Amino acid sequence: MSVAAARVVDPAAPVTTVMISTGDASGDIHAAALVRALRQRIPDARFLGLGGVEMEKEGVEIVVHQREVAVAGLLEVAGALPKIFGAWRALGRAARELRPDLAILIDTPDFNLPLARRLKRAGVPVLYFIGPQVWAWRQKRVFKIARRVDRLAVIFPFEVDFYRPTGLQVDFVGHPLVERMKHAATLHERAADRRSLGLDPETPVLALLPGSRRNEIENMLPLFLETASVVHARNPRVAFVLPVASTLSREWLDEKIAAAKLPSMLRLEVLEGKTYEAISACDAALAMPGTVNLEVALLDRPQVAAVRVNPLTYRIAMQLLRVPWVTLPNLIAQGPVIPEFLQDDAEPEQLADALLGLVSGPARDAQLEALVQVRARLGPGGAAERTADIACEMIRGNGA
Repeated sequence: MSVAAARVVDPAAPVTTVMISTGDASGDIHAAALVRALRQRIPDARFLGLGGVEMEKEGVEIVVHQREVAVAGLLEVAGALPKIFGAWRALGRAARELRPDLAILIDTPDFNLPLARRLKRAGVPVLYFIGPQVWAWRQKRVFKIARRVDRLAVIFPFEVDFYRPTGLQVDFVGHPLVERMKHAATLHERAADRRSLGLDPETPVLALLPGSRRNEIENMLPLFLETASVVHARNPRVAFVLPVASTLSREWLDEKIAAAKLPSMLRLEVLEGKTYEAISACDAALAMPGTVNLEVALLDRPQVAAVRVNPLTYRIAMQLLRVPWVTLPNLIAQGPVIPEFLQDDAEPEQLADALLGLVSGPARDAQLEALVQVRARLGPGGAAERTADIACEMIRGNGA
């Protein structure tokens, strides 16, 4: 279905209230862009919900901060259940008391799908933006989603077909990273970012991107730092940059780095609030599978993906997985563009081999060439604008 052109809601109408829920740092950024687009259409709207610092900057009233629920992994979630249940209760109470005209749920399906059920029971229309990746695993969830969601905005064109049997209204809006990363690319240039970070223009630089959640760092940072030590042993000239997500404590991260006992001559720059500068400045990146793989690809940098999780979590996930790759660039390309090292294969020696091969040479050239096609398949941008149009249609349909 085509999305109608943007129309501003009558300013004399009652104040429109929109609840937004997203549980991680990337979703927080997407939500902030969507709030900006909605304010252009509904200037006096009130926004509240689950989010982080980017939503706060846009004036969203934070009912629950996303740091309370920022956890990943099938088993790792168990330890955070009291906080998660508390977040559901707080958002459900806000929905009953304030009766939002619309709830927009962004990604984070393990949190947002149960929340959607509570919102539907409270009579709140639900728009889901960045739908669960049912095409990758747990495919029967399409019917659960259709029962709990009124409309779905998806970010890959092939996702529409997966929901077709449910009768749910699904719109392809494009990937929200495309526009944001185009803007980031205009602001960030390798040489300039290296100067701003105090890095020699001739020094090989690798970015370490182990995740944005605390439990991801627990799992991945030791492996990434051990890999850095192996790389350093082979080429002491290589420097490393490690950006810190807003959901993490710098002091806690420093303790983790100190525990790794890195070589005294290894240069590691820990950067707060400078993820794109780190990616822009690097020659290649080591990243945990996730949204960051697309961010690195859209900034035209080669990368290696690696993940280690709880062994039982991994076994369960592999049984549920229905696709041959775990990184989004590979799924979009339908081929192994990015080297993936999962669980037992994620060993520092192998990761070091792959990373050093991407600093220069044919492996680097081949990956960068393949990433051109990945970027082309993501569409021209404008996902926040299209999703805001859908939200306005739903708000008008709800009588706001």
